Amino acid sequence: MRAMILAAGFGTRLRPLTDKKPKALMPVANKPLIAGVVAYLKSHGVNKIIVNAHHHARQVVDYLNRGRPFGLHLEVRVEPEILGTGGGIKNTEDFWDDNAFVVINTDILTDINLAQAYRHHKKSGTRVTLVLHDCAPYNQIQIDGRRHVVAIDSAPGPGRLAFTGIHILNRELLSYLPETGYSDIIDSYRKLIRSGEPIGAFLSKGHYWRDVGNLESYRDANRERAENKIVLGTGCALDPSAKLLEWVVMGENCALEAGVEIKRSILWENVVVKRNAKITDSIVTSSTLVEKDLVRAVL
Repeated sequence: MRAMILAAGFGTRLRPLTDKKPKALMPVANKPLIAGVVAYLKSHGVNKIIVNAHHHARQVVDYLNRGRPFGLHLEVRVEPEILGTGGGIKNTEDFWDDNAFVVINTDILTDINLAQAYRHHKKSGTRVTLVLHDCAPYNQIQIDGRRHVVAIDSAPGPGRLAFTGIHILNRELLSYLPETGYSDIIDSYRKLIRSGEPIGAFLSKGHYWRDVGNLESYRDANRERAENKIVLGTGCALDPSAKLLEWVVMGENCALEAGVEIKRSILWENVVVKRNAKITDSIVTSSTLVEKDLVRAVL
């Protein structure tokens, strides 16, 4: 099975964090988001992956290293000008074989049964299947009794479902996408619906799913993956009087001086916190020097 990870976006809702790293490399419990997505795909039988990249593309290319850290075939398709979700998928047309393939956002963490969704798609006879679930803040998709998508609305509403960020597509679906330039795959799906072309829906229940698209959800993802405990990277140096309270995620080579107190916060790698400083409900990015108290801060 082959898959694409959509990783070219600017991560606007995660700024200023994405000023330093692309969203794909945002650490969650000290593990880059995209590493979790690759592991998820691999666990469901995916053995070839392509990733599109634009924002901080060099960092993405260097980290993925042609899939060597993950033991599978992986390509990065760099977009000099960002192509959007539709244009990005179309730009990988030469990568696919004749089998259905998976497309997944880089900013979701989940344990949805992808293999089951893939089997459902193969039996459905539709050219594309969207993996959906009931997640009230995002419920914008209407389906009918045949499990076909009949509308993708611009706002949530009752009786609708949410898109998980996982699509399963047949190769022929690519012919419905614009040949060149920027495009949004959701716009293409809406055109298909208006033309009467069925779009399948696979409804998942009882799973874990976290969209890591904004600062609040990024904090929540770290707390969940840390299991409300303390996660320390290698090489950290903590003064014996430093306190880590409730849950804390700290990247490698951080240093905490005497009297420091960290509570419900995330520190990326190489952060230094000076004597008696307190950090609460905050995110501190790489190589930052903290000399004063921080409360609900993002540095």
